[in-house]
Amino acid sequence: MRLAAFRRTDEPAGTRRVGLVVGDRSTWWLHPFPEGTDLVELLAAPAAEREQAADAAAQGDGLHREDVVLLPPVYPVAMRDFLTFEAHVDGMERGHGNPGPPAEWYQAPVFLFMAPHAVVGAHDEVPMPPDTERFDFELEIAAVICRDVRDVTPEQAREAIGGYCIMNDWSARDVQGTEMKLKLGPSKGKDFATTIGPWVVTADELEECRDADGFLDLEMTVKVNDQQVGADRSGHMGWSFEQLVSHASRASWVKAGEVLASGTCASGSLAESWGRNGSLTPPPLQVGDVVEMSIERLGTIRNPVAPRTASVAAVTPARRRTDRARLEESA
Repeated sequence: MRLAAFRRTDEPAGTRRVGLVVGDRSTWWLHPFPEGTDLVELLAAPAAEREQAADAAAQGDGLHREDVVLLPPVYPVAMRDFLTFEAHVDGMERGHGNPGPPAEWYQAPVFLFMAPHAVVGAHDEVPMPPDTERFDFELEIAAVICRDVRDVTPEQAREAIGGYCIMNDWSARDVQGTEMKLKLGPSKGKDFATTIGPWVVTADELEECRDADGFLDLEMTVKVNDQQVGADRSGHMGWSFEQLVSHASRASWVKAGEVLASGTCASGSLAESWGRNGSLTPPPLQVGDVVEMSIERLGTIRNPVAPRTASVAAVTPARRRTDRARLEESA
């Protein structure tokens, strides 16, 4: 089952509805659920109850794709982005002059917290962030959490995963690199936009896509201006999503409405190619570029890079206490 958040094109921007997606990639349409339906609560409902609600929605008139604006499937209460693709870590590390993944990567799945209020929809324009000449994308698969869990095993964590969607973790690599020299971040290198969508595919729909180790194994591709620049499979993750949820829940709550992402797949970003090539090849994203990501069974997101429409304040450097102390001593 595919569940989408949307508004009709003739409705104000703040409108939010939930619908059942019917059809294929090119001819899908939406059947609205009753007003007030919450997508995360629908994911958490027993399968029979969810199917009953979907059957009722399907009886009503559907909305064609031209008549709707797809919204982020959820406005996450929190977002965690893991680092689970070994080949991606290898490429990034080589770009920093290192021989490959550090030993610590294999010990446990590390993650960073993201900015949940920065999510955008599957076809929204993404303005070029300030202060960057190395704008990049990151192709990821993400899980939507539908139940609160704490200190759960991977087996128990499976019940908390309501479904999956595509994520583009947009990144200003030069800003990110400066921040991480201080062993903190990234912060402003990533907090301006994250695409999630186009909808959520319920977990039960993907059970047949698991490999022998129980990992979801879906083809992942990314194009820039209709030219494919990366591809991988989700089955190449170092940890399963159940293991990621379990790890995140150790001595901590993972809440319904959170989004947990896989991290970038192999060849799923420009920066990995820069690391392997030793040059900015392919070139960083520019205004007018269109980034399209597809994951088998999950659909496609397609975002144009737009110019900035608002000015930002200049960055304020720190006052130098060492200089002040030196002046006071010489006075």
